Amino acid sequence: MSTPDALCIDGKTLHSRLFLGSAGYPSPQTLVEAIQAAECQVLTLGLKRTLQAGDNGFVAMAMQAAQAQGAHLLPNTAGCRTAREAVQLAQMARELYGTHWIKLEVVGDEHTLQPDPFELLSAATDLVKDGFTVFPYCTEDLILCRRLLEDAGCAVLMPWGAPIGSGQGLLHLQALKTLRERLPQATLIIDAGLGAPSQAAQALELGFDAVLLNSAVAQARAPVAMAVAFRDAVRAGRQAYLAGLMAPQNFATPSTPVSGHAFLLGQP
Repeated sequence: MSTPDALCIDGKTLHSRLFLGSAGYPSPQTLVEAIQAAECQVLTLGLKRTLQAGDNGFVAMAMQAAQAQGAHLLPNTAGCRTAREAVQLAQMARELYGTHWIKLEVVGDEHTLQPDPFELLSAATDLVKDGFTVFPYCTEDLILCRRLLEDAGCAVLMPWGAPIGSGQGLLHLQALKTLRERLPQATLIIDAGLGAPSQAAQALELGFDAVLLNSAVAQARAPVAMAVAFRDAVRAGRQAYLAGLMAPQNFATPSTPVSGHAFLLGQP
């Protein structure tokens, strides 16, 4: 669906602000139907997982479905632990999928799957120099995000909402608000931790440019129906942000004020 409020990344125009992952679906056909129902225009693919598990039809069908509706493939470096490993995997992905877009993941903690900020910045710097458009999966740390933008030259930032697959939503709300306020021109996409459409709507209401999610749709009882729910929530959140949300306040304000106005009392 074409809208004047498009998202532009690396010279490409996106009319959907819902990005989807491709892992964990019950069948290739369900994945295809979810991509179509979400009207997704960016689809992530995990190269390391694909190489280890074998194709089994998922990647081929996902790529066909994505291409059929003009979606862009975003290979990721999930499972990497060092900058060197991530750079090598990104270069393999570019050869296999024919894209210079890469979602950069360098995990530093096995329990939380939190990104390693030092290895992430190093890998991002090398990949940008090598001609990649880098989408780094990072925390909401303002200094790290600024370094990724200004020093490494990343086109997009993907701060987490919560740990991957946790479904907890936007855990560090004030930090995310600060990030959006301090980096007003940056393209910021919430990645990981979203479990409900309302959480995706909240991210867009805060002014984030898009959301990327996987488990919340893939592991739902009805993945295709959940894809539709997230699609509509993202649209609603963006519309609310553009319309201007009511600012919260600590006191009541009557919607129909009568103080200071004359009015007639009814006769007994």
